[in-house]
Amino acid sequence: MGNVEDSTTPAPGDDVEARLAARLAELRAERGWPLEELARRSEISRSTLSRLERGEISPTAALLGRLCVVYGRTMSRLLAEVEPEPPQVVRAGTQTVWRDEASGFERRSVSPPHPGLRGEVVEGNLRPGADIAYDGPPVPGLEQHIWVLEGAVEITADGRAHELAAGDCLRFRLWGRSRFRCLGSGPARYVLLVVLP
Repeated sequence: MGNVEDSTTPAPGDDVEARLAARLAELRAERGWPLEELARRSEISRSTLSRLERGEISPTAALLGRLCVVYGRTMSRLLAEVEPEPPQVVRAGTQTVWRDEASGFERRSVSPPHPGLRGEVVEGNLRPGADIAYDGPPVPGLEQHIWVLEGAVEITADGRAHELAAGDCLRFRLWGRSRFRCLGSGPARYVLLVVLP
């Protein structure tokens, strides 16, 4: 498997992107890994990792997924670590939204992870033609429930593909690779409930 590269430039003054870059650098430092070791573990080039940690580029969903696997975190947990402690009520206007323009994926942390709680709720939006693959779950055995609200999506989990339309729900524990692909000519919107094992 080759190295994953990314050339997405973050928007100027994007505080979330700056905090994410700093957190990624902290996670590597906490483990005492040089960039070469993280590059080996994640199969992401050293130069891309360096640019990510300096905030020069924004990670794609696939790239961030690989880093989450290496660090043993869900994407929601990683994104929550760059936000202040979430309040009990999360107002729509304060929910963290992360966009991967390259893949056509938008992710909203509706109910972000919180210490002591095992579940989180995420809203996912895929543009027509969006196709995102993840090498593996950040935590093996991660429980997921995916409820499609609009459009159609094909979700492949552990080698088995499922075509879902509005109203359908898929539930599984993820041990291996996964893939989310928008079907049809319109966007797909879904709710993802993630429960740590």
